[in-house]
Amino acid sequence: MSATTDKLKGNWNELKGKLKQEYADLTDNDLLYVEGKEDELYGRLQQKLGQSKEEVHSTLERLGKPTNK
Repeated sequence: MSATTDKLKGNWNELKGKLKQEYADLTDNDLLYVEGKEDELYGRLQQKLGQSKEEVHSTLERLGKPTNK
């Protein structure tokens, strides 16, 4: 299991909100997280955002980092 997958499990609701703010066209179905089916989530995000798996991974990493506000 990757570090990103661990982060997805840990703070998915917060990350989902950030994704919706940045990409308004994402729906709840696009962002449906099912444990053990992370590849399906990546696939939906790749298709909807027009990004590669690596780009989606980078986006999730960026949005999942704590902010110093």
